[in-house]
Amino acid sequence: NHPLLRRMTIEAPGTYHHSLVVANLAEAAAEAIGANATLCRVCSYFHDVGKLVKPEYFTENMNFERNPHDDLAPTMSALIIIAHVKEGIDLALKHRLNRQIIDIIQEHHGTSLVYYFYKRALQQQEDARTGGKIMNLREEDVPEVREETFRYSGPKPQTKESAIISLADMIESASRSLEKPTPQKIEQLVNELISQRIADGQLVECDLTLADLNLIAERFRFTLMTMLHTRIAYPKQDTKITPIRDTALQPDVMAGTRKPESAPPISAA
Repeated sequence: NHPLLRRMTIEAPGTYHHSLVVANLAEAAAEAIGANATLCRVCSYFHDVGKLVKPEYFTENMNFERNPHDDLAPTMSALIIIAHVKEGIDLALKHRLNRQIIDIIQEHHGTSLVYYFYKRALQQQEDARTGGKIMNLREEDVPEVREETFRYSGPKPQTKESAIISLADMIESASRSLEKPTPQKIEQLVNELISQRIADGQLVECDLTLADLNLIAERFRFTLMTMLHTRIAYPKQDTKITPIRDTALQPDVMAGTRKPESAPPISAA
């Protein structure tokens, strides 16, 4: 019933649903390694509150008609995406949320790369260089794409709970793009994403061990499989219901209002 969560259900319903799933993933993983599962659940609810400022710029809240990033340069898109962390901190402070929640809002992306828009910027840079050669432009006239422009400012996760939520957030977002999810696809997705975070150095400042990460990955896989399993396609019922022909077998809906044949006359009194 917190005001921020109520706002999310109305203004950013996709983000609200995302946060609920992250909470399920994070809580299960925390229980598996003996971390604070309740803290993980509560902080997961609030980790993306900053998206309330510009909800329409985040995939889970977009409609099918228009992507607002189509009209923006990749650097501007990345700036909007990255800003949701600071905007989340501002909202959390305004609503006097617990310091642990604020820390996790600040840390849940670490210094990770906004990869999609970074790659988009590199592609535009390459296209500009190709076009520049045709127009006899110098290569130094093409704006440089700097990786740090597309990275969150951090800090990296400092606790097990913060790292778990960071991983759950990333994996839940990526899992929505899986077509016809299978146990094999889910396992591959979870393992690859956790490996990427390790290689990027995002988990070096928390006290998660490799044994912890194996348990977390296992719990993520299990939780995702239970949530993303496909429903059985039941065949349609072809049997037609035959109407009752014998009037003697049909229910008498007026029976309750009809007087018995042997009923005594009603007194006029």
